[in-house]
Amino acid sequence: MLAVLCASLLLVALDATILNVALPSLIDDMRPSALQQLWIIDIYGLVLGGLLVTTGAIGDRYGRKRLFVIGLLLFGVASVVAATAGSSGQLIAGRVLLGIGGAMVMPSTLSLIRNIFEDARERALAIGIWAAVAGAGAAIGPLVGGALVESSGWSAAFWVNVPVVIVTVIAALWLLPEVKDAGHGRLDWPGAGLSVVGIVALAWGIKHVAKGSPAVGDIAILVAGIAILALFARRQLRLEDPLLDVRLFKNRAFTAAALAILLAMLAIGAALFLMSLWLQYVHGYSPFEAGLRTLPAALAALVGALLTPFLMEQFGVRAVMALGLSGLVVGFLVLALSPEPTTYAYVAVVFVTLGLGDGLAITASAATLVSAVPAERAGQAGAVSETNYELGVGLGVAMLGSIHGAVYASHMAGQPKDAKDSVGGAHEVAEKLGGDAGARVMDAARQAFDSALTTTAWVSVGIVAAVTLLVVWLVPRGFKATAGH
Repeated sequence: MLAVLCASLLLVALDATILNVALPSLIDDMRPSALQQLWIIDIYGLVLGGLLVTTGAIGDRYGRKRLFVIGLLLFGVASVVAATAGSSGQLIAGRVLLGIGGAMVMPSTLSLIRNIFEDARERALAIGIWAAVAGAGAAIGPLVGGALVESSGWSAAFWVNVPVVIVTVIAALWLLPEVKDAGHGRLDWPGAGLSVVGIVALAWGIKHVAKGSPAVGDIAILVAGIAILALFARRQLRLEDPLLDVRLFKNRAFTAAALAILLAMLAIGAALFLMSLWLQYVHGYSPFEAGLRTLPAALAALVGALLTPFLMEQFGVRAVMALGLSGLVVGFLVLALSPEPTTYAYVAVVFVTLGLGDGLAITASAATLVSAVPAERAGQAGAVSETNYELGVGLGVAMLGSIHGAVYASHMAGQPKDAKDSVGGAHEVAEKLGGDAGARVMDAARQAFDSALTTTAWVSVGIVAAVTLLVVWLVPRGFKATAGH
């Protein structure tokens, strides 16, 4: 049963990053406009993150297995729509459907684990495996995507989903029990609308404001998102059977776990994004070769996640969360202190420490979230976990990526405009110029990228250390993730 849940989770996690390496091939083939490119990449995470609270509540009321299977089937259909796209519009529509299907699958996996594994020790191990798959899926997305694109073109990044969906649906219908809870009232559709619009507006606003020089509209969307989510929270407090019981955040351990997931995904999301650029443009690796060199992060996350249940039993949740988040601090500290030009040996150490920290922190946090809610609210715990997962990745890439971009541009003063915009732009300028002039542009870009990486790493050390102290303060001493079973 756990294999079925993890296979589906792997698909959804892979799709969050697999298209990044396929984008150059897709652009060459389809020629989407700049705006269409933005929507092709962003729409999946926006739809997925926006729907998680609603789909978690639907699963609690109408059946988690039913929602899981329907979501998987929709994911398969959406993959075919995207893979056969002859236009940017069809591809964007396919990505929207993939986001809807993924939003139905993701909270269902964690809530089914909460209900299937009633023994606290077994549940902690199952959540450890679940977290390992979630972290590894995002980390190996560039590797799988690179291999598929180089061998079969960009559409292979979508076709690969179809056979996995077919096998997983058959196995789910055969193996998984149906779990739904009596006593729930009617679904709060106005609240669902507020949550979807609020989360999408918040994610959009954060992403665009963090890039620097935001338009007035971007700031307005961010403010509107915060205001709508405040209305949503106020409405939920007045309902007897809310979509999301916001009172759960009065539980200090629950709030700490949510913060830890957000921070862990912020760190690993930003690191994988920047290191992927570093490997491809600074060192000239192909997408597949670059993906291969990010594997230490995935393997370390797997080890960290699988060690977490044992460590929580021996030392408690607080110590494991502190250890995991401290691993993130150490990873960024190694990157900040590494001599320039940065070599892969240092980056490999960064990947291992970030991966271990990520695996420990996310697994301990997911176990805490699930344990802090009664079984009938398991979908809500899954929704909070996955929403923070998605927001963390988006926020990390937007915020830390923007800081890196600004510092990079400042070091590229006097270079052509396109070269100052990004290291990818510098690569294109260098190819056009050729000869010594092109080589000088790329040398300047490599040095600027490395310097910006050092600055961004120091900023990351400060952010992660501050939130780590807050999380450790919030978790009560001696807290065990065994409540509510």
